[in-house]
Amino acid sequence: MHNPLGALSPLDGRYSRSVKELNAYFSEAALMRYRIYVEVEYLIALSREKKIDKLSPLSDRQQERLRKTYQNFDLDSAQMVKDIESETNHDVKAIEYYIQKNCKRSLHPWIHFALTSEDVNNISYTLMWCHAIKQVYTPMLVNLHRDLKRLAKKNRSVSMLSMTHGQPATPTTFGKELAVFCKRLERQIGQLKTHVSLGKLSGATGTWSAHVSAYPTVNWPRFTSRFIRSLGLGPNMLTTQIEPHDSMAESFHNVVRVNSILKDLCQDMWMYISRGILSQKKVAGEVGSSTMPHKINPIQFENAEGNIGIANALLNHLAQKLPISRMQRDLTDSTVLRNQGVALGYSYLALKNISKGLSRVTLNKNKMRQELNDHWEVVAEAVQTILRKEGRQDAYEKLKDMTRGERIDRKSMGNFIRSLKISADDKETLLGLSPESYIGEASKIVEQI
Repeated sequence: MHNPLGALSPLDGRYSRSVKELNAYFSEAALMRYRIYVEVEYLIALSREKKIDKLSPLSDRQQERLRKTYQNFDLDSAQMVKDIESETNHDVKAIEYYIQKNCKRSLHPWIHFALTSEDVNNISYTLMWCHAIKQVYTPMLVNLHRDLKRLAKKNRSVSMLSMTHGQPATPTTFGKELAVFCKRLERQIGQLKTHVSLGKLSGATGTWSAHVSAYPTVNWPRFTSRFIRSLGLGPNMLTTQIEPHDSMAESFHNVVRVNSILKDLCQDMWMYISRGILSQKKVAGEVGSSTMPHKINPIQFENAEGNIGIANALLNHLAQKLPISRMQRDLTDSTVLRNQGVALGYSYLALKNISKGLSRVTLNKNKMRQELNDHWEVVAEAVQTILRKEGRQDAYEKLKDMTRGERIDRKSMGNFIRSLKISADDKETLLGLSPESYIGEASKIVEQI
């Protein structure tokens, strides 16, 4: 029995429980099952083609029996395929022989009829990715987006000191800053949901040559298009031996963009915790440091950032490598494709890290207020803007001289405003401002998410 403590990959060891949902899509057994699915459905589709006179239409009962080959596929079945492969030294041929063992002899010639291995593989790998994205990854991402949105709306009016270039800047609200991430993720989620991945089923060099030689009167491009669409993919009708993976690269890059947004979020949350404006809930029995008992480390955001780095390195390599193949075919894609599950595994693990991290943070509103009150110079932007409105050409310079590198508090800012020769209304407006209230439309624009 497999023991996670002896695993080579952290995804199969330390993190196996966190990513177990992906095993059904990216394990070796899963690849076998998807290959069988493609072969069986192709066989059934062939039997429905009227011009293929040597193959009678399969009855509903025959179709049901064939489909059980992949529906009931388990680890014992996978071992049987592996045993066959040990003799054939060819993984797709082993699939063909395995299906033969589960159907009547008259169907044997029609299994893998006129196909090349890539016809089965490109569809299988693409379906594995698409199904995992749709059924596991995107729902988790949507849940994270929902939690982030809830946190943003709850704190839409909680004022917070901004930092640009690491220096105090025009205040914002905590909710508005989270809303920025919500909006960015929303766009990527939409693209994940609407993306169409392509599949190819046109023989050894993309010409349907074997198909046409056997049945020249069949409209093979139309047959292929209909079959690929029935599997939920878009047909790519103009290829070499391989489907060039451009659509898969687009999907990989989509996940890269999600990861980059989430890395940005992780780094901001880490900084907010470091500044003390966010606190983390204590968990009984948890240790933050082997020597410093006071610490509660932001490990969830740190782990997510690290996992995102691994994921994006793999995803970018997949996206850059897979669309390139020497002339009509080389096999450099074969070993690379097997790692698409690893790339999504680390991306999925990062989602779980961030979700857990968000559930543990609380706002330290006193610290936020203290930070704001320690930086009255941020109100200078409003003062110089109103001076500009009044036609003062030296407005910016006047405020720069007063505030740059200087300690400004409520009293000194108030005295400066009172000394200005501006309208009573503008003076009243400025005197009514504070770093905490100087947030413009921040709380309102959160409603855009």
